Amino acid sequence: MDFTPSEEQAAAQGLAARIFGDLSTHDRLVAAGSGTDAGLWKEICAAGLPGAAEETGLLGLVLLAEEQGRTTAQVPFVASCVYGLLAIAEHGTDEQCERLLPSFRDGTAVAAGAFPAAGTVHAEADEGPDAEGGGRLNGIVPLVPWLRDATHVLVAAADRSLWIVRTAGPGVVTESVETTAPWSAGRLVLDGAPAERLGGSGAYEEVLAGARTAFAGVQAGVCAGSLARAVEHTGAREQFGRPLSTNQAVLLRAADAYMDTEAIRVTAYEAAWRHDEGLPYAEQALTSAWWASEAGRRVVHAGQHLHGGTGADLDHPVHRHFLWGRQLDAHLGGSGTVLQELGELLVKEGPE
Repeated sequence: MDFTPSEEQAAAQGLAARIFGDLSTHDRLVAAGSGTDAGLWKEICAAGLPGAAEETGLLGLVLLAEEQGRTTAQVPFVASCVYGLLAIAEHGTDEQCERLLPSFRDGTAVAAGAFPAAGTVHAEADEGPDAEGGGRLNGIVPLVPWLRDATHVLVAAADRSLWIVRTAGPGVVTESVETTAPWSAGRLVLDGAPAERLGGSGAYEEVLAGARTAFAGVQAGVCAGSLARAVEHTGAREQFGRPLSTNQAVLLRAADAYMDTEAIRVTAYEAAWRHDEGLPYAEQALTSAWWASEAGRRVVHAGQHLHGGTGADLDHPVHRHFLWGRQLDAHLGGSGTVLQELGELLVKEGPE
């Protein structure tokens, strides 16, 4: 295994780090409230980062996702890439790719994902010679991150089929939902909504594995950003005439958080690398999701704890990392659920 970024991946990550670092500032995040920073999204698309994510593979997207997480940038970048660009590029027909991908590359179209399949949405495929993979969807998805920004939603139906739905289409209602993390979330109501099928058997599992890997990359960035703020704070804050960072308990807590962050990062890299090499990676995707959920929760708690009383301030930047870390834990399914799924997969596959 070689996780060393290619020249193209490194260049894309450097560009993402500069844009997110320069524009995803505390003041702008406060001004954006619970919504998306439209100006930042415009700059990201003008720089070609969605297209770069498509060209540099899942590992390239994980590298870019880290930079979004590091700054908790309020844009639907990773969601639109995994549920729009990469899903269509890997599982769409030639006609779907030609028609849909250009608008996702330039950011005029944004995708959200109604995942995972929870049995609340049912699909009825159109019949007849002119159906061409169309269908109708009925059901409710209580929470879809970035739905308020989306022009399209990739919906996982109860039978694990995938459907592309236009949010402005008939039979589609989106209602605003506020979560602890400002992800422009919404409630999706489908009442006979027209949709087009994406991919066939196995597409759901592959898109879900890719999404888990990419969001584990976001969590690696969130944790790295939280830890960097804690290091800066404990190095500058003095108690009893010396920096807090010289206390052994502080050092050990920070060291544990660092090791957890690296574990999240390396497992996400491994899963993405295997995907790009065409190797099976279902186990690795679940492993990265478990580390992102379990260890990510520990790291953001540590980052807040190491800030002392400052960490309890809801307006402090480190609190945003805490909220993102906890939301990503929930979005990935929770460590217990993910671990159970991984165990069931290992039992199913049996010893090698």
